[in-house]
Order: sequence, then structure tokens, then C-alpha cells
Amino acid sequence: MPELPEVETVRDGLARHVLGRTVAHVDVRRDYSVRRHTGGPLDFTGRLTGRRLDAAVRRGKFLWLLLDEGDDALLAHLGMSGQLLVRDGDLPDHPHLRVRLRFDDGGALDFVDQRTFGHLAVPELVPTADGGPGGTGTGVDADRPAVPAPVAHIARDLLDPHVDRARLVDAFRARRTGIKRALLDQTLVSGIGNIYADEGLWRARLHYARPTERLTRAEVNRALDGAAEVMTAALGQGGTSFDALYVNVNGASGYFDRSLAVYGREGEPCRRCGTPIRRDSFMNRSSFWCPVCQPRPRRPHR
Repeated sequence: MPELPEVETVRDGLARHVLGRTVAHVDVRRDYSVRRHTGGPLDFTGRLTGRRLDAAVRRGKFLWLLLDEGDDALLAHLGMSGQLLVRDGDLPDHPHLRVRLRFDDGGALDFVDQRTFGHLAVPELVPTADGGPGGTGTGVDADRPAVPAPVAHIARDLLDPHVDRARLVDAFRARRTGIKRALLDQTLVSGIGNIYADEGLWRARLHYARPTERLTRAEVNRALDGAAEVMTAALGQGGTSFDALYVNVNGASGYFDRSLAVYGREGEPCRRCGTPIRRDSFMNRSSFWCPVCQPRPRRPHR
């Protein structure tokens, strides 16, 4: 699933290629792709037609395009395989094209989604809980203190300058769970998925099962710093792509998978100490870790 760096790469591409353009026509090819829109496909089409795309904003794994003259936005969640592709000139139909927004200048924005877990919607905006900007954004009124209603429960991410790090550390230590589960909780801190959680914990030298309530403030900060550092590095390379399912708005893949330290490297030597990387089952997924750099936590004495 695309995580923060991949979604930010898409948001940045949208900011550069679609802002200021007006939607002339909306073609919903698959109703399921707008299933989260209250009012259905016809209302979705009506809310977008004739509207100008003014700003591109992201919080965690969610991104949205602010619309002119209204308190609503085009919200996108890419799910497992969603892509937003900018088309100019020739408009070939992708085999997994779900929704097409045609612009009045002849171009288009295509929502392509092979596995159909992603979705688009046009929800109302609601005020942010802390009064700060909705997220990372570019364009007209991009720093507006509002988010789409379905995003209201999503926490700020580690690359958001308005995140309250001290309060976040306190919230981690108040939980009674493993550190990786906390990193994946989008209501606690957003944008981190399985890949960057594993990579960040390797950088922090912390095992994924370390109990949050027994971590020091310094250890929690190490985990958060590790995740932030690896996501920043991934952003510089356009995100992580393992196949053609993740691309940016121009169809190009990211290259950060070539720099991964542990994720997907079971049995290969740790890039720091040379010990073979281990893989454990975790929440119907996998956790990759180094048994020397990230020792398994001891069970507390009873």
C-alpha cells in the first residue's frame, strides 16, 4: 500500500500539473470507486463539473484537492494500487481506469485502480482539531485549517511541521501495545505503513514488539526519528515501488526499494552488522528485523 512518501510524491505531482485547471466532465467508469461518496456517482459528478482545482493537500496517506467556491474537496485514498495519472494530448484508456476527470483545456486526470481498494469522494470540509493547517499543501488557501470530514480522525504525520512531538511521545508511552503497532495506528501518527515502520525501527535499533509503556522518551523519539528519516530519504527517490502498481502522476516508479535495509530481505545480511535478517508474521503481514541490532524484548518477571 502506498505510504506517506508515495502519496506525497503524487500530491506534489498534482500540485505541479493540475492546479488551476477546471473540470469540464466527469466519467465514472466503476461506481465502486466512488462508494464512499454520499449521494452516489451522479452527485459525485455534479459536485465536480465546472469546478476549479485550487490546492493539493496531504495528511498521512490521504490527499485532497481543494475546490473553488465551496467548503468541499476532491478526496483520494489510493488503497493498495490506486494511481492518479495526468493525461495531456492523447487519452488512451488504461485497462483499470475507474474515473476520468476531463479538463476544459483538453487534458484529464485519471484514477486507475487495479485492485479497487482505493476510492474518490467529494466530502465537506471540517475544522482541524488543533486549529492548524489541514496538512502539507500547495496552492490557493492550501494552509486552510480544515480537512475533509472522513480525514478528521487521522492524526498529523511526522513530516508535518505542526505535529506536536512532545505530546506525541506522551501518547505513545501511554499506550499498552508494541511499538510497531503504535507506529501503524493512523489515529496516533499517520502516514507510516509496514515498510517504513520496519525500516524506521531498524534505524532506531528497536524490536517491533517492544512494549510502548516500557519505552523511555528517548527510545520513542528514536523510533519516530527513524521513521521520519527513512520517509524523507524515500521522498528523495520518489517512494518505494515493487511493481507497476505504484507510479507518480507521470507514470514513473520510485526507486527507494533499492535502498531498503530490512524490509523484504529475509536471510540477507544486515547492512549494519551482517547478521541474517529475520521475518516474523505480524498482523497478517510480515515484520523484518535484525536479531543483533534489534534484540527481542525480554518478558517481564512475574
